[in-house]
Amino acid sequence: MELTNKVALVAGAASGLGRAVCADLAKAGAMVAVMDRDEPGVRAVAEALPRGLAVPADITDATAVEEAVERVCAEFGAVHINVNTAGVVDAAKVVSKGKPASLEEFQRVVDINLCGTFNVMRVAIAAMLRNEPENGERGVVINTSSGAAFEGQPGQAAYSASKAGLIGLALPVAREVAGKGIRINTIAPGLFDTPMSASLPKAVRDGLTAEIPEPRRLGRPEEFADLVHSIIGNGYLNAECIRLDAAVRMSYR
Repeated sequence: MELTNKVALVAGAASGLGRAVCADLAKAGAMVAVMDRDEPGVRAVAEALPRGLAVPADITDATAVEEAVERVCAEFGAVHINVNTAGVVDAAKVVSKGKPASLEEFQRVVDINLCGTFNVMRVAIAAMLRNEPENGERGVVINTSSGAAFEGQPGQAAYSASKAGLIGLALPVAREVAGKGIRINTIAPGLFDTPMSASLPKAVRDGLTAEIPEPRRLGRPEEFADLVHSIIGNGYLNAECIRLDAAVRMSYR
């Protein structure tokens, strides 16, 4: 799919990977709807784009997302691309000091990372189905999983489960919309230089970086955005999960 004059809805766009995706797609000529629950952040990102639209919304709120996508369609006329990067990380062992983990906290992480992503993509796909096909394509959805979906660390039960769920989501949805010109793909990034990783103590960041084979550094958000761009442009790529992690495979310690 060509990006010029296409409409992209990016969720989790106020910072980090999502913000980089917004900038890259806008540079390529797309109109970009910036979605995040961080309203000041959403507005700042949208205002920095040539054709940006701020649509603040909580991705776990069905009505808020439906209203946001309606606004995007009213302002820009369509949704052709949906990139979902919103997510939270949590650390909690199943049992710690004899006490079981909080079920509410597990549910919160899954609700945001997995259910929230599904919430956005279900509404975005409904909008894409109204598009006239261009070279057989109506839309592209790209979700963000994680290397933790494959090699989860102790304390990452909720995070790993939610991110593994996103990988499992792609194929059945791709099959549901088969023949309608919509592709569903997933990126599983490794360790990236984002506000989330920046909040870690320096010793922890250095230890994680030391496990990365090549190049031995954290990924740059622009590199994630570049892969998003490539997936959009490759019309034969569907129901795939691509690891973007410099070959890191986290140990269990």
